[in-house]
Amino acid sequence: MTDSEKQTEEKIFDAATLEFTEQGLSGARMQNIADRAGINKALLHYYFRTKDHLFEAVFSKMARNLFTKFSPLLDDSLTLPEKIRFFYREHISFLQENPGLAGFLISEINRNPERIKKLINNVDFKKIWTDIFRIHTRELKEYNINEDNLPQIMTTIISLSVFPFAAKGIFEVVFSRIGVDYNKYIEERKEFAADFVLKALNCQ
Repeated sequence: MTDSEKQTEEKIFDAATLEFTEQGLSGARMQNIADRAGINKALLHYYFRTKDHLFEAVFSKMARNLFTKFSPLLDDSLTLPEKIRFFYREHISFLQENPGLAGFLISEINRNPERIKKLINNVDFKKIWTDIFRIHTRELKEYNINEDNLPQIMTTIISLSVFPFAAKGIFEVVFSRIGVDYNKYIEERKEFAADFVLKALNCQ
């Protein structure tokens, strides 16, 4: 692939991400994606024959970028508290850059769960699970975390960063009425959420 083709593909990915997150998969239009990318529709179809094919490509690329971004979470040189702080700092920053993504993914998961299952089918969650227990055996025991309660803890950790974005429209309305700036709240949440979880786990 030439540099020009790579640049065009990047424009398509950026345009498609915006269109999908704003309109949902069913509401997204290939013509709108082409217009956002500054190319004609025929060229868009040359790169991606169908909207479903483009969605899968965008989702796969985003997943790869996320796993690369969060690879330090499986680094055995970082402590569990350090990883929790890293997660909130990086995850919330990522959602700030893609504010419509959380709501879009939740909507698509509810609308077509089989599609999402297919897209994440290649992720070796069992290995990730095993690595967490291998790397943090002592810390998990110290904080009373085991295979039974870890799913509860992990989903709680994730929800603390995802929910404010998934329900952004509601939060912005409520906060505006009580004089709270939503963007300031989100920035402060990087530290607040980490402190909250670490205190709950008695890691401090």
